[in-house]
Amino acid sequence: MYDVVVVGGGPSGATAAEDLAREGRNVAFIDREGRIKPCGGAIPPRAIRDFDIPEDQLVAKITTARMISPTGRRVDIPIENGFVGMVDREHFDAFLRDRAEAAGADRYRGTFTKIERDAEGTHVLFRDKESGETRRLTTRLVIGADGARSNVARQEVAGGDRIPYVIAYHEIIEAPGKVGEYDPERCDVVYDGAISPDFYGWVFPHGKSASVGMGSMVKEVDVKKATADLRVASGLADCPTIRKEGAPIPLKPLDRWDNGRDVVLAGDAAGVVAPSSGEGIFYAMIGGRVAAAAAAATLETGQVAKLKLARHLFMREHKSVFKILGAMQDAYYKSDARRERFVSLCHDIDVQRLTFEAYMNKELVKARPLAHLKIGLKNLAHLSGLVRETYV
Repeated sequence: MYDVVVVGGGPSGATAAEDLAREGRNVAFIDREGRIKPCGGAIPPRAIRDFDIPEDQLVAKITTARMISPTGRRVDIPIENGFVGMVDREHFDAFLRDRAEAAGADRYRGTFTKIERDAEGTHVLFRDKESGETRRLTTRLVIGADGARSNVARQEVAGGDRIPYVIAYHEIIEAPGKVGEYDPERCDVVYDGAISPDFYGWVFPHGKSASVGMGSMVKEVDVKKATADLRVASGLADCPTIRKEGAPIPLKPLDRWDNGRDVVLAGDAAGVVAPSSGEGIFYAMIGGRVAAAAAAATLETGQVAKLKLARHLFMREHKSVFKILGAMQDAYYKSDARRERFVSLCHDIDVQRLTFEAYMNKELVKARPLAHLKIGLKNLAHLSGLVRETYV
């Protein structure tokens, strides 16, 4: 019997499995090998520190972010005193899985089907990738880290079948080096309704390759055409395409992450992708870590109420950031006129500094009250229409 079976081997599931294995727990994880999530691949310095990410996993170091408005205005934001690390999910996720296995977690390759219970305990059923046969693992607890539209969440946790999401799509292309609009040390974020009517498009360098993509909640949007248009606008239409990927990305953390018995959720399955930015890797890994902590506390005490620790620990540190980012998305992503105003705000040096200080350290910056006041006044001026869209 396992102490914990983790369903999913992405950044969240692999982190949970590794943490539990290093604590001496008998843990297994089930991975749908071969699936690569569409992702810009950005990770902040805090993630590199907190999760001991080695230098060889960083395929690029970004020193500038460019915001592009619907009318084509460009704002370059330097990343002071640091950088944003870029990873390629194909290799990064594999590294995390290998590390979890090396720490002592048993690794199974297959697709989760369901959870059953009887007098012997809780059983996780999955279809083995190699044989195609159904296998069963018996466990005391389950961590559901099987992504957005999680089957574990849908089957086991109240509200797990009603999580809002955007459909993200990207293409990994061969990067051309610094040419035209493309810079291998700069991330471009495109706020243009022609690319995405309710989210954004991106061009993120990955060293020898680049991720070009977009996301939207609007079902009528042709994500492949929008990405093709983005490649044309960025001067990347003729670059060879390495691979194409699409998947849902959740927009809001679930109100509950456990079933009050033997299951707790982590990562995308719990909805922990940052609003507005769509950033997911760091928050997925944190989600895996707090789920592992909740599982360990439950095993230690025998109290299933300890499963609630996962959501409590996560929200205690990140709820305020998620709330502010959600409000920003609601305020500025509704129309091109609003997006134009958002890019205007990005001209402000205080906005730039506070944004990246918060991003790098994953906490709100409270040391500059006058800067916050000025930004708040500018927000009110733009949202009330007191100033023109291009006022900076």
